[in-house]
Formats: sequence, structure tokens, C-alpha cells
Amino acid sequence: MPLCLVIDPMHESLFEMMTGIGWQVDYKPNITRDEIKALHTGYDGLIVRSKTTIDRDLLGDAPTLKLVGRAGAGLDNVDLAYMEEKGIHVLHASEGNRDAVGEYAVGTLLSLLRNIPRGDQQVRQSVWDREGNRGEEIMGKTIGIVGYGNMGHAFARRLSGFGCNVLAYDKYKTGFTDAFVREVSMETLWSESDMLSLHIPLTAETRMMVNGEYLKRFKKRIVFVNTARGEIVSLTDLAEAVEQGQVRGAVLDVLENEKLDKLTASQRHAFNLLANRSNVILTPHIAGWTFESHVKINVALVHKIEALRLV
Repeated sequence: MPLCLVIDPMHESLFEMMTGIGWQVDYKPNITRDEIKALHTGYDGLIVRSKTTIDRDLLGDAPTLKLVGRAGAGLDNVDLAYMEEKGIHVLHASEGNRDAVGEYAVGTLLSLLRNIPRGDQQVRQSVWDREGNRGEEIMGKTIGIVGYGNMGHAFARRLSGFGCNVLAYDKYKTGFTDAFVREVSMETLWSESDMLSLHIPLTAETRMMVNGEYLKRFKKRIVFVNTARGEIVSLTDLAEAVEQGQVRGAVLDVLENEKLDKLTASQRHAFNLLANRSNVILTPHIAGWTFESHVKINVALVHKIEALRLV
């Protein structure tokens, strides 16, 4: 029976699922990086969330692993070149939280447009300001999506009943126009978008992709939504664009630096600017974080492990 080391907290459903496909699980959610280095030899599989970078430094030159499973979306904490060199299969489970991300992106976008967070806070302070909180409808607006994989598709699908124009650009896909989006160039998104939502992975190419120059290319004053990875967006440049009114609102579920007690001086300044704006919604990386997705991620990952037929 192959043996899998699980090094992050996981929903308990994983263990029965893995046993059901013939795997034995060794669950060590509090294990340290140094302990992993000393322990990993002899394991056939490794399941990780995001706390540990999986690379040569961790696994060495002669790993016994046949697979690494990322319980979530994105593989930015996995050295893919090293995995390919060692013939280790890399799996992820973005199908498991795509519905949660799609719902979050729509919900927060609507909340921002209708001034719901601000109105809620005002009423709690006995301020009843209807006119000051007059919002706008999403109907008739053009929503731009960058990245049309699992997350982008889930978001577009949920927008389909709102009567808006949904456009998508994906550098690595073509011919994906469907019932939910129309495939366009990035130039078209810059020209036509009223709102923009990112659904792309963090790579060397996308790191700090959204900077001042990128934001200045939009013809309209956009509402910006990021549920992807914080390091894709320059917090300083985004804060400046919001302050100048070039970006008229933002939803940020992820930040360039999510360790809020360890922000650099420039990051702290940018964060404070954004945190003090009523046209900005900030949440702690929860777009894909639901009770349902906790289980769905396991289901998606275990199905992929079973499909490898290593047992």
C-alpha cells in the first residue's frame, strides 16, 4: 500500500477517501520544514496546502515521491521544474474551490457597487443616508476577466444572469468563447472594461504584472477585483490609482504581503490608504474558503490521485 505524507491541516474526509483508493495516510499537520527534510524518504505521495515550498532544498536529489498534491488552486509553492526533472506528478484541486471563488467575486462586486459595507456601518452608527449610498447596477456593464481557467469560468458563469457583457483574455488559451464570455485581446479589455477580475496563477511572468503602467492603460475608471494571488498586483501602485480615482473601487481578497505585522514601510502606507477607503473591500484570502470547498478540494484531489493508477 503506497504511503502519503500530509503536511498541512486537512478536512477529515481526506483520510477515508485516500484509504478507499488504496493509500495509507500519515497525517502530520504541524510538521516543520526541517522535520519534512528528515522524514520524506520512503513516502510515495505528499499533500500540501501553502505553508511549505516544495523544492530541491526540501526533497533533495533522490526523492522517493511519485506525486505531490496541492490541496487548493495555484502551484506557486511548488518548484515545477524540479518536479519534472525528478518525474514527480504534480496535482492540484482548483476544481474544488472554483464555485466558492465565483460566488465570492460576484458577491463582493455587487456589495461594492451597492455600497453595502459602508451602508451597514453607517446604520450601526445611527446614520440613515439613502441618497449617499445610492448604488449602481451591474446590468449593462462590461466585465473583463483575465484568465479563463476554472476560476474565471466559474465567475463568468455566475455573471450570466445579470445582463452584463463579459469579456475574457487568456494568454495561453484560444477559441474559448462560450455561452458565458467572449474571447478578446488584452487591448480590448483595456479599452472596454468597466470592471476587471483576475483569475490567473502567480508565476515569474505574472508577478507584479498589475502595476501603475498596466492600470493606466484602461480607458475607463475601472472597479478592480483580485481573488488570485496578491503578488500579481503592486499594492503601492494600486493604492495610488485608487487615490487618484483612476481605479474607482477595489475588492482585494489577497495582498502583496499577507503578513500584516511584517509589511514594509511602503506596503504599510499603501495598505493604510486602501484600508481607509469606503470604496475598497478587503478580506483575508477567503474567496475559496468555504465549508463546502474544504471537502470539494479533497474530492477533486483524490480523484486525480486515483486516475494516476499508482496503486
